[in-house]
Amino acid sequence: MSITLAALLSVPSLKLKKVGAAESTLSTPIQWVAVTEQENPQRFLSGGELVLTTGLRQKTAAAQRHFVRMVQRSGAVGIGFGTGLSSEVVPPALVAEANRWDIPVVEVPYETPFIALGKLVAEAQHADHLAKLERMLSGHQVLARSLLSGGGLPALLRQLAGLLRTDLRLRRYGREIFSTTAGSIGEPDSGHWLDVAISTGQRDATTLQVREPFRDAGILDYAKSLISLELNNQKHQRDASRKLAGQVMQDVIRGVLDPKDAGTRLSTIGVAAAKRQVVILVRPAPGNTPAQNKAIMSTPLPPELEDVPTAVVDSELLIITPEDKTAVEAAKAVHALLAEAGLKATIGIGGHYAKANGLRWSYFEARDAVARGLPVNEPERLSLTSLLLASEDVPLSDMAMETLKPLHDFDAAHGAGLLSTLESYLEHDGSVAAVAQALTLHRNTVRYRLAQITELSGYDPSTTADRVQLWLALAISRLGTR
Repeated sequence: MSITLAALLSVPSLKLKKVGAAESTLSTPIQWVAVTEQENPQRFLSGGELVLTTGLRQKTAAAQRHFVRMVQRSGAVGIGFGTGLSSEVVPPALVAEANRWDIPVVEVPYETPFIALGKLVAEAQHADHLAKLERMLSGHQVLARSLLSGGGLPALLRQLAGLLRTDLRLRRYGREIFSTTAGSIGEPDSGHWLDVAISTGQRDATTLQVREPFRDAGILDYAKSLISLELNNQKHQRDASRKLAGQVMQDVIRGVLDPKDAGTRLSTIGVAAAKRQVVILVRPAPGNTPAQNKAIMSTPLPPELEDVPTAVVDSELLIITPEDKTAVEAAKAVHALLAEAGLKATIGIGGHYAKANGLRWSYFEARDAVARGLPVNEPERLSLTSLLLASEDVPLSDMAMETLKPLHDFDAAHGAGLLSTLESYLEHDGSVAAVAQALTLHRNTVRYRLAQITELSGYDPSTTADRVQLWLALAISRLGTR
């Protein structure tokens, strides 16, 4: 079974020492070991962890007490404090606060690496997993066979419903994805339902609902494990498939394949190149954490889109839908699903085109649309900037940098505001008066800055040709292209 804090304390080689009076969770199984130096690690914990820290960020008694409260609220089983770095002993304020909230504290001596504790917990978890799997396979062959025989999750749930002699519903992101009830999925249904949380390690809030009353409740724990295993297996398959499809789409986007090869490679990822397709591009919001961005790339699609090809390209999720699907409604459904999961993203939609080149243009239209920043951005005509971006042969980023670098450097050194003045000047169609009003500057100051821009960059914003060069450089810089 999973190892406990009491069991770790009994391992002589670890030289752990319990400090403080709290003992409430000494016999609670440790789900995982979390090493952190965060002042507030609560959002990184899901409950059941042994939290290890050296106290580098908890220099004051107030910070130490705050750390303990955050750990306690997360549902952790205990705190392991590594001595010999920031402190030779476990800080008294930390111990006192832990006693107050009844969360055990152990001292981890300098010679005991944190990884040793993590390894023991991981080995226990692995052994526990193998033991449970053996019991599942021997004691519940009916459910296992329904899953492993190729029937997948629907076959497993139908078999489970038969064993329990009741109806089941599986919900993910607040939506039904499977139901054995007579009505359609998502249709309201009366009756009492038991909500059984399914642990997947993802942000998908999956719940199995079982209509009461039902028989043989003991089988639910095993069924939960199988459902969790299958959902995680689907996630891994989804990740691998999107990575492979991303490699194909990158070649299509770059235009390096001849039409025949492009059509053949697209067919391997489920895209019928001869038919009109549209690209829906999902771009993670700038403020997301890496974990949230990763979750977006792995997210399952709404049921109505589960059969369409998906790919990950440049840390963006591409959804390729055929013409017979409503792209705008599909994009809204994806955005709603992500919002329900607490994941922020903007979505751009391309146009419907056939063949590889059409798919390529749809991608650039979607990328052009997503830059507008609305939750769901419908396609418009491709801008001149986006048309140029479609060419791999033009070193646009280098050209933009060469044009704007002197202005960047001057602004960094002198805080001159040349780039903001240039952007405002171009946005206001070359009106010095409008720029002066927008930036709250004197007109002579605007003229002086424009003269500096001309001198430093070699491009005169008052002339059409040079103005186009500067405008393209700014547009490319904003898009952050290659």
